[in-house]
Amino acid sequence: MDDTKLILEEKDLPKAWYNIQADLPKPLPPIMHPGTKKPIGPDDLAPLFPMALIGQEVSQERWIEIPEEVREVYKLWRPTPLFRAHRLEKALNTPARIYYKYEGVSPAGSHKPNTAVAQAYYNKQQGVKRLSTETGAGQWGSALAFACRQFELECKVYMVKVSYQQKPYRRSMMETWGASVVASPSRDTEAGRSILAEHPNSPGSLGIAISEAVEDAAKREDTKYALGSVLNHVLMHQTVIGQECKLAFEKIGEYPDMVIGCVGGGSSFGGIAFPFVKDKLQGRNIQLIAVEPEAAPSITRGTYTYDFGDAVGMTPLIKMFTLGHSFVPPAIHAGGLRYHGMSPLISLLCDEGIIEARAVHQNPVFEAAVLFARTEGIVPAPEPSHAIRVAIDEAIKCRESGQRKTILFNLCGHGYFDMAAYDAYLSGRLEDYAYPREEVEAAMKSVPRL
Repeated sequence: MDDTKLILEEKDLPKAWYNIQADLPKPLPPIMHPGTKKPIGPDDLAPLFPMALIGQEVSQERWIEIPEEVREVYKLWRPTPLFRAHRLEKALNTPARIYYKYEGVSPAGSHKPNTAVAQAYYNKQQGVKRLSTETGAGQWGSALAFACRQFELECKVYMVKVSYQQKPYRRSMMETWGASVVASPSRDTEAGRSILAEHPNSPGSLGIAISEAVEDAAKREDTKYALGSVLNHVLMHQTVIGQECKLAFEKIGEYPDMVIGCVGGGSSFGGIAFPFVKDKLQGRNIQLIAVEPEAAPSITRGTYTYDFGDAVGMTPLIKMFTLGHSFVPPAIHAGGLRYHGMSPLISLLCDEGIIEARAVHQNPVFEAAVLFARTEGIVPAPEPSHAIRVAIDEAIKCRESGQRKTILFNLCGHGYFDMAAYDAYLSGRLEDYAYPREEVEAAMKSVPRL
């Protein structure tokens, strides 16, 4: 591909989501009830999710049709462009061909609306009036606020306090779309009040914010809960990204040697990688790399076991790589990656050796982000900059070995609301933080035994 970008036509927009559960090497371990410690059924999830999404969560069908109403909203930004990073390649003096799928063209500036729109649609279909959710960096909250506006739903967002303070314009963006936003832990829920009583200056975490949002939904008949990552149906909705990539590569007669994405809960990586995982499971030689922060290294230093998805222990138990649900990460700038666990699907595939995981510090991540911005022009969000770091590392390896590999990564969002992080990096105030083993061990003591 000699062109700088390839843009598919609206008619090329996928008509179905790809459900990787149909092709897994072995079934996912069942989700367990937090009280009985026995597998849960649809009725156990009904207070939180509409039945259509519960069905998708456990479906074994390979393809799930995308409703036409969802595809019509998708057309506001999809298909998204596939870029060839010519200028980055030149700066690195590498024979590698570097491509990136740019999801920052969505109204919310990230990949998150791919599932937010779907979740809002299915809730609206069931007669739900209001959605509650958590958000880390604010990208998911922004996406759900946008999606709720499309389907005339109320939206309540519990935003991790450190991100609420670091990124006030994310809050303004959500409120512009009509959402109500509070810093988490908050005094709006019992979970928030109990945490503040013990830790008045808590910076918050995704686990805490999830506890608040789940409690909010469970206590109101007009409200359901929406989650931006981790769950099976969420990652499935994101597979429009990888499907479009595959079609674009077919049009230029190429195929990636490696696919790279950042991971916090797993939606960005799963969205671009799962359609390619299907190929690998069928024998295709392709490398799949999930990149996480050293400050929240759930795969590289966590344990593959059952744990709660939230901090308080209100959610069902899922088998995943976890650092322990009581884990509270440091206030790194990649707020969307500050989570104690990992998607069950990605966890299983990592445990099976189909996906590999790497952890990187935030200073090298921002070094890569600045190089990318200065060559390609887009200022990337801190989260996908983890993928950029590894893509650059792999391109340098190609320069040293002379190999001409094709590298694809997911640029899942822009960083124009993250300039405080860039300011900290450029002024030398950004600190690297590796989560201490003893703190991981302490947090793991809270993990329930089944």
